[in-house]
Amino acid sequence: MAFWAGGSPSIVDYFPSEDFYRCGYCKNELGSRSNGMWAHSMTVQDYQDLIDRGWRRSGKYVYKPVMNQTCCPQYTIRCRPLQFQPSKSHKKVLKKMLKFLAKGEIPKGSCKDEPMDSTVDDAVAGDFALINKLDIQCDLKTLSDDLKESLESEGKNSKKEEPHELLQSQDFAGEKLGSGEPSHSVKVHTVPKPGKGADLSKPPCRKAKEIRKERRRLKLLQQNPAGGQDGFQAQGQPPSLFPAKANSNQPKALEDLIFESLPENASHKLEFTRFLCTSPLEAETPPNGPDCGYGSFHQQYWLDGKIIAVGVIDILPNCVSSVYLYYDPDYSFLSLGVYSALREIAFTRQLHEKTSQLSYYYMGFYIHSCPKMKYKGQYRPSDLLCPETYVWVPIEQCLPSLENSKYCRFNQDPEAVDEDRSTEPDRLQVFHKRAIMPYGVYKKHQKDPSEEAAVLQYASLVGQKCSERMLLLRH
Repeated sequence: MAFWAGGSPSIVDYFPSEDFYRCGYCKNELGSRSNGMWAHSMTVQDYQDLIDRGWRRSGKYVYKPVMNQTCCPQYTIRCRPLQFQPSKSHKKVLKKMLKFLAKGEIPKGSCKDEPMDSTVDDAVAGDFALINKLDIQCDLKTLSDDLKESLESEGKNSKKEEPHELLQSQDFAGEKLGSGEPSHSVKVHTVPKPGKGADLSKPPCRKAKEIRKERRRLKLLQQNPAGGQDGFQAQGQPPSLFPAKANSNQPKALEDLIFESLPENASHKLEFTRFLCTSPLEAETPPNGPDCGYGSFHQQYWLDGKIIAVGVIDILPNCVSSVYLYYDPDYSFLSLGVYSALREIAFTRQLHEKTSQLSYYYMGFYIHSCPKMKYKGQYRPSDLLCPETYVWVPIEQCLPSLENSKYCRFNQDPEAVDEDRSTEPDRLQVFHKRAIMPYGVYKKHQKDPSEEAAVLQYASLVGQKCSERMLLLRH
């Protein structure tokens, strides 16, 4: 029998995949397939172990794509924040934000964003259809009462402190951000409609690379008109918002770019707040964990007192997992998807200082066959999860294989196996009629062969450790 020192255990309903459904990435009407379970409650350690086996949550629904059958295989991707260095495009986004905050500058033209996973990803729409079809009518309060009674009958203490709810649940996602006008009458510049030829009253178009070179040359002249050593500003010149680098080959750290100091008369003020939010994850605050504890959180982005974006993250024993991002479309010119990802990477590094094992940033799924999802591979260094042995492989080693085949086993050792594979399914924990029992005991009273197949499939997908800790509901 498993014990749960932190309170309630994970309680799940499992639903094996039966049908193919429409893919949210390539739009194949019958191309996608996944297995899923409804998490009535879940410990942060169980969810950590599950995402390390290719699972992912969307609300309380936790799903795992059938990788070798689905049209667009979805590989779990994680970034290594401790070694992360922002790319040129990342730095461009951070500087764009700083210029907007400091001077109110808004870039001209359209700006394509790189959002993290949407409010309800199209790719799991079929899974929600499955859930609705099954018409789950399971009362979590009743489950908790039943579990409490079951544990108390065995002399266990099942008291659990309910986390203080500081914000609405994820139903907040259904509300439209940005229904009002942006603060301080911010005007978003749009690309002008094409005319009938060049406008001779304006200077000729130039390549962006040439413009950058010219700006750098002028900047160096401004900083050093006498032709002296680079890096020293000319006397009497005002300090630049982005001062020249000192004589060093070391690039600026991510934190230096994010937390660049702003002038006292900055045009805008950006603030962040973090709140616990409702999710299946049980909030935990162990003494050796981060100050904010483990669980699910809303990270709110406030601009001049107006909320412009909300990120949902899960803080787990080994990682920060990005779940969703919602943002006001009026501010898409700030590339809030990229900006929030960089903030979350910096936040992971901050948490690591207190909790050393918390050192990864999970970005959900990487889909090589879908151009709009390949951007996640630009956050380097990063790793992809092998779908057969569940070991992490640097993305650079995976890309050549993915160019040849959508589905790949990344582990190059042909003898390697899943180390946490289900070897003793009879030890799997079942919750049935207010009683907790091993599957070996439960199955003696069941005659339906299809149920045994579903239970064994569940055990193989969650692994031996989780199958012994999580409670599988049997009705």
